[in-house]
Parts: sequence; C-alpha cells; structure tokens
Amino acid sequence: MEAVAGMEAVARGSERTGAAMRSRAEVDATLQTAKLNPAELLPAVHCLSFGPQAGGGECCLLQLEPGLCAELEAGRSLVIRGEKDEHAVLCSKDKTYDMKIADTSNMLLFVPGCKTPEELNADPASCNIIYSQIAGFSKNYWELRRCRPKLKKLRKLLMEDPYEGPDSQKDQTSTFSKYTTEDLLSLIQASEEEILHQLQVIDACKIEGYWRVLDFDYEMKLLSHVTQLIDSESWPFSKVPLCACLEELGSLEPREMIEHILLSYGRKYVDDGEVFFEMREDKICRAIAQMLLQNAVKFNLSEFEEVWQQSVPEGMTTRLDQLQGLALVDKSSRPETIFLLKVEDLPEDNQERFNSLFGIREKWTEVDITPYIQDLCAEKQTVGALLTKYARSSMLNGVKVFNSRRPIS
Repeated sequence: MEAVAGMEAVARGSERTGAAMRSRAEVDATLQTAKLNPAELLPAVHCLSFGPQAGGGECCLLQLEPGLCAELEAGRSLVIRGEKDEHAVLCSKDKTYDMKIADTSNMLLFVPGCKTPEELNADPASCNIIYSQIAGFSKNYWELRRCRPKLKKLRKLLMEDPYEGPDSQKDQTSTFSKYTTEDLLSLIQASEEEILHQLQVIDACKIEGYWRVLDFDYEMKLLSHVTQLIDSESWPFSKVPLCACLEELGSLEPREMIEHILLSYGRKYVDDGEVFFEMREDKICRAIAQMLLQNAVKFNLSEFEEVWQQSVPEGMTTRLDQLQGLALVDKSSRPETIFLLKVEDLPEDNQERFNSLFGIREKWTEVDITPYIQDLCAEKQTVGALLTKYARSSMLNGVKVFNSRRPIS
C-alpha cells in the first residue's frame, strides 16, 4: 500500500505540473524538496502520467489468497454465482467465498508493465527514469472470505418435482422444471465439487439426464423390496449381492432404481469379482422412523420405540441416537414424546436458524441442539463458539442449558 501511495503522489505531481517527461535533475530536485536520501532508494524512477483512457470504475480489483491465485495461473476458472436477489459469491472448483467491497484510503493505480522492486533489483539496466501511463484507478477492491456453500436451495429445487416411479402419471404431466448439472451450477451458490457432494448426501440420482430426488413413499417402497428380499434369501446384511437383487426385483422396478436404493442405503464393495453391498443399519432405521413420525404431530416416546423396533428388518437394532437432526424428544412432557424436526427444514442463515430453534423450545441442552446447528459451523469453528455468539447459557437443575440472546416474537 505504501508503494502504491508513493506512485499516486508522483502521478498527481505529474498531472498538476504537466511534466510527464521529467528529467533526472527534476527528479533529484523533487527528492531534495521531500527530504529523501537517494542512497536509501532504488535508482530507478517511475514517472507516471494518466493515459487518455484512464478512468475510475472501469476495472474491478479482486484480492486473492495464494491458493486461488495459483488456480488462475494454472488456467482454471473462478466463477461468480448468484441471482439478482442474492448476495454474490465467488466459487473455485471446490470452495465458496463471500464477496465484500473493501474501501482503501490510497488510490490504487493500474499501470501496465509496471515492475516491482524485486524485478528492478534483478535488472541492472533499470537505473534510469521509467515513463509509464496509468490505465485506470480504483478506490476499493473485492475482498474474499471463505463461507459455507448455500445448498438449501438445491434440495428445494429438486423437491419441487420428486420422482414417484416410472408408472407415475404426475411425472408425465408435471410442469415443474427439471435440472441438469449445468442448470444447478448456474442456480446454486456453491462450487461444483460442493454441489456434486451434496447431491450424494441427499441421495439424488440422474434420470434421463436430469437430477432427481425420490419421493419418500417411493423410496420406502424400493427399500421394502430390498429388505424383504434379504429376509427371504437369508442373506447377511453385510453381504447383499447386486446381481441377485437386480435379477429378482427387476420385474417389479427399474434396475437403475434398485441399484440406486442399494447405493443410498448400503456400502458398495467387490469380493472375488462380484459386487456386494453392506447395508447401513443406522440409515435404514432412521428412514423407517421418519416414515412412522411423518404423519403424527407427536408420538408417545415409549410407544414409538416399541413400534419402531417392530418395524425395522429383523436383526437390526433401533437407537434414539440414530435420529439426530431428524426427530426431537420432549422430556419435559408427561409422558415423554417425540416429534419430527428435520435439520434440512430449518433456515440456512445462522441468526434465523437460532430464532427458529428457540421458537420451538425456549431452553436447549448442548446435546439436543448440536445436531441442529453443527452444519452452520464455518471452517475451524466449533459448536461451542456458535452457542457463545448466538445463545446465553444458564444452569437448570444442575444441567447447562442455552436460550436466546434476543427476544423471540
């Protein structure tokens, strides 16, 4: 910044006096007037003047961290994403950054071919006056800060038209838009890798070139086909053969859907050249719990636990910790109850998320609230730091609880 300020002063002096082509004697006289010792400076002198097209506001400066700068130098692109009603973000291949305008008290000058002190030191011929024209200037620049990708919109778009199966009349007559990868890249404020990862997280699949999420009832129908087949064939949950599933269930549902449900609820591996899946007990139990809870406002906890265990495939064990971020237990009611509260249905903004949670329950233990806020944590940020910022702690019957820092309407 100091070097830029110095160039600005010389440029302004040139503009005021009209002496764009200064002599060495004039430069030495200026240094003497400024009481600067030439021995403490590099011998080269930049004599700046404003070019005929120089103007402010025509160029934007972007401050880059070394990693992003290296990406550009390697020929990769940085993309600014956001619709008219959204605050713009900048995305690399795998990261997302907030963009904020930072003002500076020093005018920033754009000088084509301007050499840095290091380059001047390395060039023994650069001890004369260098005449340069200023192509433009700015009093601010874009500052980047790493941020969470804004992915809530991704699920919202795909849930407008969930896939209900090949025989669904709704799918054939739907007027809702369908989205390709390119469509999502233009609509979602996140990097390509973050979007593709989130598509995996929400178990989206490509159908006829478009990304779709399955209607929950259709998803449960597919899962039921698979678990019933596992039971009838007495296969261990750790070794479910893909080929046999496709052969047995292919007449009931599309083979791609059978494989998709196995990928969603199992871990794929190869043994002796054959593809198998190890079914994920926690995820299957969680899905069945959602099916039981989705049509009830509240469920007696003990009755729910009994029905839940009876509903999962034989050999699987249900546990309440499988429902983190999906359902909430109310221990203050008598009898204790449980109800559906999905983290993906909560606001994406930090303050709005906390307002929503404290609107549902006035006081939270850290154990209860953590599943509903841990996705808000920025890089290297902890749940404890979030609670310190957005909540106030107190003790209730010997247990630390958290409530809102501001009144909730």
